[in-house]
Amino acid sequence: MSRLKELRKYVNKELNKMEDADKRTSAIAHLYGVSLAATMIAKKRGLDPEIASMAAMLHDLHAYKTGSYDDHAHLGADLARKVLKKLELTNETETEQICSAIYHHDDKLTVDSPMDEVIKDADVIHHCMNDLSKQVKEKEQARFEKLCEEFGM
Repeated sequence: MSRLKELRKYVNKELNKMEDADKRTSAIAHLYGVSLAATMIAKKRGLDPEIASMAAMLHDLHAYKTGSYDDHAHLGADLARKVLKKLELTNETETEQICSAIYHHDDKLTVDSPMDEVIKDADVIHHCMNDLSKQVKEKEQARFEKLCEEFGM
């Protein structure tokens, strides 16, 4: 089984513990949507699409497990480190890349490492494209406009 499939199996098991079916469905849609967007963005930018997809699958897992978005990016990076260590799917460098991307993903106004930017951008793509009736958040507006330009939309 591929590393990504193994990670998805773990994430699915965790998400299936959510009692609220609507929240569980939203969580699954978001993590898989961001994962797909991250894969495409990373591939276009010459970065590792598998690592990007793995980071995206874990980026909001802490919030879904706890029901809280308080400091979810930083706490999510800690959780991701534990999960990756437990599953033994990544080497130290890959783990650091994934955890850094998760740690920084909520700071949409700052530019960080290329992989950090992939996860931020994938998150914004999903936020903005998943429900076109919603207005783009102010903190995501400039990033979304750059993504639209980058992808010719």
